[in-house]
Amino acid sequence: MLPAHDGLLFGIYPGGVLGDDTGKLIGGPPDDPALISTALDRLQGRPGRPFLVRAYTTFDDTTRLGEPHVTATPADAAQFAVQGRQLDLVAQYQSTTGDIDGYCDFLRELVEQYGPFTSTLQVTEEPNITSNPTLDGYYPAVHEAIVRGVSAAKARARQLGHTHLRVGFNTTPLFGPAATFVTDLTKQGDEAFISDLDYVGLDFFPDVVRPVAASDLAQAVAGLLRHHRDALLTPAGLAHLPLHITEHGWPTGPERHPSRQADVVETVVEAIADQSKSLHLSGYTHFALRDADSTQPSLFHQFGLTTDDYTPKPAFDTMRRLVERFSV
Repeated sequence: MLPAHDGLLFGIYPGGVLGDDTGKLIGGPPDDPALISTALDRLQGRPGRPFLVRAYTTFDDTTRLGEPHVTATPADAAQFAVQGRQLDLVAQYQSTTGDIDGYCDFLRELVEQYGPFTSTLQVTEEPNITSNPTLDGYYPAVHEAIVRGVSAAKARARQLGHTHLRVGFNTTPLFGPAATFVTDLTKQGDEAFISDLDYVGLDFFPDVVRPVAASDLAQAVAGLLRHHRDALLTPAGLAHLPLHITEHGWPTGPERHPSRQADVVETVVEAIADQSKSLHLSGYTHFALRDADSTQPSLFHQFGLTTDDYTPKPAFDTMRRLVERFSV
């Protein structure tokens, strides 16, 4: 299992492309691998410290099996898996025809290609979101893709001796009718699926869309994490699994001051660290290292700890200190 009681496993998404709420991918200046590597070195703090580099690759109906699969965001993510850093690889499922067999083969090939330097392999991205074509819940048979995909990836990892490789899935916060999502998965997948799971991920962005008072933020984070553990994972038979925060961030921009971003990052990470033992929380991955496009004022263009030319915002140094305090 991922560590839950001896510190947090930190990571970050270093690419410059992200999806917005309309189903579009947005970006700006191209990624600069040299500047990314420098920023990752500074956040990691020292060579050899465990640190995740989040990267995304996608299976769709045009994917060619039997040849290498590239990471689109960031490009050639393997170049950053050095000095103790490993990939947190997200395998998106976006087949309009519901090609589960092809997706399972894709996952097996990802394990073969990236397994030696990948720590976590996430099967699908935000599969509970059905309204946005950049997210995997939009596509047919996504439940089956998760259930069969997790076991396909785990079996191939065992065959290749990649005992370090952890396989899981993630969601966003689940309330109301959506709260059955995880239970529905485990009912469909039975004990074999549960046995093959190593972790569950959670993408959450408190105070981004719905405002939360600064004085209430830590309590809101703790309450959300407790809800996810007690009301969702435990009834689904997943109480034993670590919960990893797979995406969290807070954007700057008009009326969103960089100092507030630093405060939010510090408050959220401290709340996660405070709850890590009682709620079996294993790690925290920040979204994102750099802005997509610092010239654009929209909510989605300025999530970075740096601007799009890699100039640090105050939150960058805040994150460095948090890694030093709470990292495994």
